[in-house]
Amino acid sequence: MSRAAIVLAFLTALFPSNLARAQDWPAYGGDAGGMRYSGASQIDRSNVSRLAVAWTYHTGEAARRGDTFRFGAFEGTPILADGKLLLCTPFNRLIALDPATGREIWAFDADIPATLRPGNLLVCRGVAFWRDPSADPSAACAARIFMATNDTRLFAIDAATGRPCAGFGENGYVMQKPDIPPLFAGEYQITSAPTVARGLVIVGSALADLSRRRSPSGRITAFDARTGKTLWMFDPVPRHADDPAAQTWAKGSWAEAGGGEMWSTPAVDEARDLVFLPTGGATPTFYGGDNPGANLYTDSIVALRASTGEMVWHFQTVHHDIWDYDLAAQPSLVTVHKDGRDIPAVVEATKTGFVFILDRETGKPLFPVEEKPFPKSDVPGEAASPTEPVPSAPPPLVPQSLRPEDAWGLLYFDKRACAKKIAALRSEGLFTPPSLKGSIVFPFTGGGVNWGSGAVDPGRGLLIVNTSRLAHVIRLIPRADFAAEKAAHPGVEFGPQLGTPYGVERSILFSPLGLPCNPPPWGMLTAVDLNNGTIKWNAVLGTVPDFVPVPLPFKFGTPNFGGPIVTAGGLVFIAAALDNYLRAFDVETGEELWKGRLPFGGQATPMTYEIGGRQFVVIAAGGFPRANNKLGDALVAFALPR
Repeated sequence: MSRAAIVLAFLTALFPSNLARAQDWPAYGGDAGGMRYSGASQIDRSNVSRLAVAWTYHTGEAARRGDTFRFGAFEGTPILADGKLLLCTPFNRLIALDPATGREIWAFDADIPATLRPGNLLVCRGVAFWRDPSADPSAACAARIFMATNDTRLFAIDAATGRPCAGFGENGYVMQKPDIPPLFAGEYQITSAPTVARGLVIVGSALADLSRRRSPSGRITAFDARTGKTLWMFDPVPRHADDPAAQTWAKGSWAEAGGGEMWSTPAVDEARDLVFLPTGGATPTFYGGDNPGANLYTDSIVALRASTGEMVWHFQTVHHDIWDYDLAAQPSLVTVHKDGRDIPAVVEATKTGFVFILDRETGKPLFPVEEKPFPKSDVPGEAASPTEPVPSAPPPLVPQSLRPEDAWGLLYFDKRACAKKIAALRSEGLFTPPSLKGSIVFPFTGGGVNWGSGAVDPGRGLLIVNTSRLAHVIRLIPRADFAAEKAAHPGVEFGPQLGTPYGVERSILFSPLGLPCNPPPWGMLTAVDLNNGTIKWNAVLGTVPDFVPVPLPFKFGTPNFGGPIVTAGGLVFIAAALDNYLRAFDVETGEELWKGRLPFGGQATPMTYEIGGRQFVVIAAGGFPRANNKLGDALVAFALPR
């Protein structure tokens, strides 16, 4: 090892947390444990009101992609590593910028097929950085960036030059191949940031989960960071009868099941050699009659030995998921102070609004979790789980039932129309099973908490998390009627769920005026005290003028996509809402202290860093295609005036 490499290793070992937190943002979640916390404190509660745009960078994708631009969602969070700000676009261009000025240093294009049409959207939420400890720092690819693509490749790119690493796979990439051929090219994607642990790169996948029962498996793969060789795989759906999880799939249904994918990013505890995987549900999403049972290891936090892929423990948050309540958020690794002890824990905030706080080494809940009964399915062939796990603390972050008397409307006729809609549907609170007449799924399949995940203030023991509050109507359609129903309702989302007796229709419960039928607020930011399992504060997130078809002066909040970060300056930064602002909140009180206008919606998670004695807060502003707002390709950096 060279003298420079020895000095770098010594400094990193001596000051690991300060180097990572105060100056860099070296991982998608801020650190490998997904805390989204920065020790940067130049911007604080006393001066945040002076924040202004320092620079804006446009990726050029709006002009480059033409009509296909509308299929991409700019949801990425940059990282700062090797002195560069590194981000990916929805079309898998990897870009390195000067973090002080926003000047482009280099760009690499993965050249995904122009004809690729995703089952969801084209997305790249982040990249991963790794420095080879055995390499000379001046050697090619001694420091490399890993980017996974919408066409399921994993690239290793030289951080210095932007060129593919020749010794990694074939011409700098490896392919994560599905176990069965996709039904169409976009059925199987990789949309979230890879994770690096102990010289391994760990990658999940995203599936079009309304398409069919035997979709591709949601296998998680660990590749050698130097060579790209596959070192282990984990499938959330058991593939052998002797797997203990197979007993939770009645009638051997695991053999023909698909899904279970980890479309989020895992968290890593390198010291304990543990990686924590948030898994999804079996396919198809809304009918599980062909997959009877609890269906381990779907909808679970799964702890594996990072170096080998060996199972350590698992905890299932939803049994037999027929609501699309998969685990979308990256887990957060925290220390909980409880019963006079400091307990290493893993926290998972969910679409249902529940927050599960588990012992990091055993998977046991730190607050009791009770199996409670929920409604039965009335669909022929379906058998909902008789019970679901409910944590005693913290309390749910969102309302979980919607009755006719709860209906909301801006005007009387609007409210009355919503009440009639609710009364005509099956609506028995949380975990109301999908039905043939239509069922209300509340919170909707977008959350509660979605992929934006939470942020942790470790000193205060707080989890900061944003939630959306909308209701979905889920209606199963007998196979013989599906084509006619789909043709009769253009513009409505339908899923074929091939291989089952039912297709599905999914729609948001809106009033005649185009407003949600459930009461506002429709978006909230919440602080959870992790040590005692209580809610410290709630704050409305977002204003509605950019979101609804009628102007409303009230602070109703909006649905939101993206997440928060926390800084040592006592601030929470978040965009996410559908109103084109980046905001700063007081982490102690939830008071909104500042907001800065963005050129497009900031449906992403921000990040922050210090360089040259100046702290920057950066957010991707590209809008959200499914919200019908204006789309763009801007990366905006805010800082205090010089």
